[in-house]
Amino acid sequence: MQILTLGLNHQTAPLSLREKVSFPADTLREALVDLRGRLERLLPESAILSTCNRTEIYCATPQAGEARVAVTEWLSAHRHTGRIDDHLYSLPDGQAVRHAFRVASGLDSMVLGEPQILGQMKDAVRAAQESGALGTHLHQLFQRSFAVAKEVRSSTEIGAHSVSMAAAAVRLARRIFDDISKSSVLFIGAGEMIELCATHFAAQHPKRVVIANRTAERADRLAQQFGAETMRLADLPTRLEEFDIVVSCTASTLPIVGLGMVERASKARRRRPIFMVDLAVP
Repeated sequence: MQILTLGLNHQTAPLSLREKVSFPADTLREALVDLRGRLERLLPESAILSTCNRTEIYCATPQAGEARVAVTEWLSAHRHTGRIDDHLYSLPDGQAVRHAFRVASGLDSMVLGEPQILGQMKDAVRAAQESGALGTHLHQLFQRSFAVAKEVRSSTEIGAHSVSMAAAAVRLARRIFDDISKSSVLFIGAGEMIELCATHFAAQHPKRVVIANRTAERADRLAQQFGAETMRLADLPTRLEEFDIVVSCTASTLPIVGLGMVERASKARRRRPIFMVDLAVP
């Protein structure tokens, strides 16, 4: 049995393509079942890691060459992307293992050393396990990867200076607004990344924090945690102008903040700056 990793990331593919091949969390198990059902002879074991910066398919296969072609065709067809060969990397055996170690340790991330990827990889393993796609070989690969990541964190200083995307958003905001305590912040979404961002921004004691989310219950829970207000997504077009900083991260496949909305807000703010960051893919 051979280990094979096939994927693309922020170094090999533009954002537009990464958006197309991303797998939202609620579709991951279904995709694994489909992949296994179509290619069970070639892929007795498989797992899909899909984050904002990468989509990777980890496989254990008796025929790596044939599996590479089949998985590429499946990914193109499943995500309706057309040909993506030029953006894919194919890593066999030792290269696949080394890559998994680097990914788990945050060495292959856009923000060097960021810790979120380890949790995302564990989620990918859990999804593979629940869908019946995780076998002995991939189980060993991922468990060893987690052990290596832990060792890297404990024996080096990579964690001491790593910056998450959430922390990076705060740093960028401070380039525009020296004192965030005088700023109003809007979070669009109420998932894990928004919670992480809210934690980082809350440390700066912003003047006002508002959370807009499709599900009011999740928005209320997060608002209580950070002493924030909530608002309806439907109110965004008329209220966007109220905010100096806007951080969005949702699972929506359609744009929530459009060009016209931003132009109206900018005009209403009389050219006062507004900092916006979208951390979602798509």
